Amino acid sequence: MYALLNDPIGKGIQDFASNDFDENIIVASDICDDDVIPVPMLFRTYKEMPKLEQTALSLCKGKVLDVGAGAGVHASYLQEKGFEVDAIDVSAGAVAYMKEVGLSARQANFFDEASGDYDTLLFLMNGIGIAGSLANLDATLLHAKNLVAAHGKIICDSTDIKYLYEDENGGMWVDLSSEYYGNFHFQMRYKNHQTEGFDWLYVDFENLREAAERTGWKAELRFKDEEHYLAELTLI
Repeated sequence: MYALLNDPIGKGIQDFASNDFDENIIVASDICDDDVIPVPMLFRTYKEMPKLEQTALSLCKGKVLDVGAGAGVHASYLQEKGFEVDAIDVSAGAVAYMKEVGLSARQANFFDEASGDYDTLLFLMNGIGIAGSLANLDATLLHAKNLVAAHGKIICDSTDIKYLYEDENGGMWVDLSSEYYGNFHFQMRYKNHQTEGFDWLYVDFENLREAAERTGWKAELRFKDEEHYLAELTLI
């Protein structure tokens, strides 16, 4: 039995799988109101996925690494389509569930993955946010190069959250002492399970494009839904 301590995502997944969930996962922020992740959303089918996610899956090729895979809904879809897929997540409960349903999954931090030969790195649900901050985005993209094959690519989504700081006249109110308005600090909880605080990045496409250019990638916008967008990064 895995340890559930500090694993709200894993506990939520395990509860849903055993028909024992009655709460949502809460994501608390130092900047804005708490957000909610409905546990059933972690188990959505392909038809229930937004167009952005469906588009992302259509862009995958070859051998895929699903980073921050959660309950494995994207990995499961790709595996059913014949792709070779590995799924990683820091959540022990999530990984235990993915293994139970037949996925190749391991508990791992993306930054601890030393090397790989993947054709596609998949970062969904604002997945490129694992960079933690704009200052660490270049290092994240450089590390990704160690995990891809010669013609590998990254499929990722993010959100330009400047709308959170806009007033009714269209002006922006931001903390001038902060590095970037998309740098967040979160804490996640579910029932009596709670993570420690962690940093997360919401990056606008232009900053992502510039970071990609500096680190040997070419970023292209593949889908946009208001502030939320999907990008494809290919090696230069």
